[in-house]
Amino acid sequence: MYTTHGYAAKDAASPLAPFDIQRRDLREHDVQIEVLFCGVCHSDLHQARDEWRNTIYPVVPGHEIVGRVTKVGPSVSHYKSGDLVGVGCLVDSCRTCASCDEGLEQYCENGFVGTYNGTDRESGETTYGGYSTSVVVDEAFVLSVPDNLDPAGAAPLLCAGITTYSPLRQWGAGPGKKVGIVGLGGLGHMGVKLARAMGAHVVLFTTSPSKVEDAKRLGAHEVVISKDEAQMQAHLNSFDFILNTVAAQHDLNPFIALLKRDATMTLVGAPEHDHPSPQVFNLIFKRRRLAGSLIGGIAETQEMLDFCGQHGITSDIEIIPMQSVNQAFERMLKSDVKYRFVIDLDSLRK
Repeated sequence: MYTTHGYAAKDAASPLAPFDIQRRDLREHDVQIEVLFCGVCHSDLHQARDEWRNTIYPVVPGHEIVGRVTKVGPSVSHYKSGDLVGVGCLVDSCRTCASCDEGLEQYCENGFVGTYNGTDRESGETTYGGYSTSVVVDEAFVLSVPDNLDPAGAAPLLCAGITTYSPLRQWGAGPGKKVGIVGLGGLGHMGVKLARAMGAHVVLFTTSPSKVEDAKRLGAHEVVISKDEAQMQAHLNSFDFILNTVAAQHDLNPFIALLKRDATMTLVGAPEHDHPSPQVFNLIFKRRRLAGSLIGGIAETQEMLDFCGQHGITSDIEIIPMQSVNQAFERMLKSDVKYRFVIDLDSLRK
């Protein structure tokens, strides 16, 4: 065991504060990683405040991790000291069920092990995440980060990137397809960048006129103010796919009405409370589909990172010291960030 420094919430009402973690000694296939940067995901806030009612305290959040390998276990074959690597939302799964066998570890039928707030399958201990100076992860759940990408900007790819990439790939975003992205936050801005790089015609939906120019800068061909009924009506029955990234309760019906026959809207935003139920006839009469999607498997996450490396895609970020994470949470609640906070872990080492 060795000690690493982190930040943790001790209960739902407490701010994150310094917390020392005992990391395990390396197992046969383990990789020890010095954390350089860790993105701040809205899920971190949900978990720290127990808004999903499943938090194990103390909780050390962080599942958008980029760092350097510092040590490897005796049987590690894919990584060596000095490699630039990433760790996303999961650090283990059963590896034997049908989903795991298909490379869909995020849907593990026996439950994947979260990077934090999970239970280690071998020791039974609670996992602690990337709001810390070092992590230890089985090499099967470690990813290679392309050297041409800025490490800080690459960190949010490990959640926000794969959360949007996976459904865009699954539902065929590409040349000749009209793709809508609902919301221009941490997830939405990645959806715009990725859909544009895939060759789709990208339309961004926002409630904020102030975001129009930024959406176009990020790659949107068109921007629709979703509160403007005339603008929405102009796009009825025209979308091949809509990716809805909004994490707040809202009416899904106006967006479902924009889908072509047989088209799909996929939800990736995770609200504290469910959306109102959509109108059934809005689905029935065009054989439309409403779906959901959860991150991606390890192979697909690596594919996403390689795609981002080829296209030079990273997240738009604001770097913060670890000591400012509580203020970052409050700003995130007000959507006061463009578009992802990233913690520089050197601030904690110092």
